[in-house]
Amino acid sequence: MEKRELWMRKTIVVWLGAVFCCLLWGSAFPCIKIGYGLFQIDASDTASQILFAGWRFTLAGILAVIFGSIPAKQILYPSKDAVSKVLCLSLFQTVLQYIFFYVGLAHTSGVKASIIGAVNVFAAILVASLIFRQDKLTAGKIFGCAVGFAGVVLINLSGVNMQFHMNGEGFILLSAVAYAFSSVFLKKFSAKYNPVMLSGYQFIFGGIIMTFIGSLMGGSVTQITASGILLLIYLAFVSAAAYSAWGLLLKYNPVSKVAVFGFMTPVFGVILSALFLHEGQQAGGMLSVISLALVCVGIYIVNRKMF
Repeated sequence: MEKRELWMRKTIVVWLGAVFCCLLWGSAFPCIKIGYGLFQIDASDTASQILFAGWRFTLAGILAVIFGSIPAKQILYPSKDAVSKVLCLSLFQTVLQYIFFYVGLAHTSGVKASIIGAVNVFAAILVASLIFRQDKLTAGKIFGCAVGFAGVVLINLSGVNMQFHMNGEGFILLSAVAYAFSSVFLKKFSAKYNPVMLSGYQFIFGGIIMTFIGSLMGGSVTQITASGILLLIYLAFVSAAAYSAWGLLLKYNPVSKVAVFGFMTPVFGVILSALFLHEGQQAGGMLSVISLALVCVGIYIVNRKMF
């Protein structure tokens, strides 16, 4: 086992790396809403939101390729046999996940989307264990996921109802399933190919496709400001840095060991939204502490036999 693999498998590296990724992804929740305001995109304008996401992911892909090319001292690019892998990742990670997410979010509340979206952790572990046999499913992992999920539900309890619409909650669920498959495919493909290269080019292809779809749907962005461009660059950095780092963690570790940290993303999202957007009063005080504690306990339970 090479030194890099040994280092990437260290518990402290996995924990710090995964938490860093989730913190970045969580910061995207309020930043996307702020971006809609800066670019004057209406909350109900799904086409323009998809167009905006297309710009973000195309730029994210370019940044990821640049970040990966500097240490490699050469420009990263997919070989002929890697193109199909990049397109597969792009379909599940960027195109399907985010189109389902944006359309679904337009027909349900952010609270319900956050809770349902957290199902991606369960889905990723189930897909990795039952379909691709990359991991072993145990009662401990199931229980740990349930504890972590309880933390996500707790911080989102306010305003939840039991209504279910296919183009709303159903699409958010499909988005979570698409993410689960993308995680498993990323681990599978990164065994042979550079995960940063895979991340970068799947974002570029996916971003271009989403830009095209958003334009076809009638989306447009007419308000361009310096602050808006800076925010777009930050959102692109979030995707490029977090997904590339996540890919490296998945390359060297079991899916369940990494995926369970995904419960932290919606919790960070609610807390950061409360701080920067002054919304989500349920994120204050002891509730956020208890929610984070439950998520951390769930992560520990899933990983305890891997220390």
